[in-house]
Amino acid sequence: MTQDEIKAVLTMSLLAAFVDGDKHERERAEIKRIAQGLAADESLHLPSLYQDVLLQRVSLASVAAGLGSTASRQLAYEMAVCVCDADGAQSGAERAFLEQARAALGLAAPAAAEFSRAADELASVPLAASAAPVTAKPGSLAVDEAALEQAILNASIVNGALELLPETLSTMAIIPLQMKLVYRIGKEHGYELDRGHIKDFLATAGVGLTSQYLEQAGRKLLGGLLGRFGGGIARGLGNQAVSSGMSFASTYALGHVAKRYYAGGRQLSPQMLKDAYASVVDEARKLQQHHLPAIQDQARTLDAGKVLAMVRGA
Repeated sequence: MTQDEIKAVLTMSLLAAFVDGDKHERERAEIKRIAQGLAADESLHLPSLYQDVLLQRVSLASVAAGLGSTASRQLAYEMAVCVCDADGAQSGAERAFLEQARAALGLAAPAAAEFSRAADELASVPLAASAAPVTAKPGSLAVDEAALEQAILNASIVNGALELLPETLSTMAIIPLQMKLVYRIGKEHGYELDRGHIKDFLATAGVGLTSQYLEQAGRKLLGGLLGRFGGGIARGLGNQAVSSGMSFASTYALGHVAKRYYAGGRQLSPQMLKDAYASVVDEARKLQQHHLPAIQDQARTLDAGKVLAMVRGA
């Protein structure tokens, strides 16, 4: 992709991030931080893109004009859809924006609608395959610590593998898999959690849903991995530095902080949660190198269908 096309794709993603006007201030701050953090290539001027979007100095028409190929227009639309779905199924404002984006990009309605439907399905998959409620009191259950440790590591390896896949939906699947992990840990300790609670838990720890997708997808895009431009899984395995093990580390840290939080009766303060998460992320980044062969092996076995099945719990 050309620099102008990459810039246009990222601008479309930022437009999608703010379309519903309902982002918490901490999520806005995270998105700004990500724009600054992804600005290694100074020719893209990502912090200024962020300001252009907030100040409404760009439009769908101007973004679409910067996308010269059908493939780049398709990728821009897919990323916009995933940004809208990252924090849950699309709102009315987001659906309207995506339809306007599709028209501006000149994409066929049936194919666009199918991709949007698949993303919405990923965003709204139930947290557990079974609807059986928790009946025991928190703290009264015998927790299999070894099994829980293995579940956290397995989830971290899977999400690390998803970083190596070029599909936009594979990147988006990292978030619901993290939410399902937190749900399982809470349930193991006697807590019945819903999506709202888990979103708050992640946000308090410092993991925004929209911002996390933007960071993961943005790094893939700048590294030439995302979409159809990067040579697929072979390119991903040879370009591990694109992601820097972000998803392995964030999943591992979330799992361990959740385990500490629910095992301790949810007594950690917001600042303690945030500090604990930051500390474990640093440890997990070092640990990721040890598990890199397993991550790469997992990536070789995954495709979009298997990813969706995993999110569904199949």
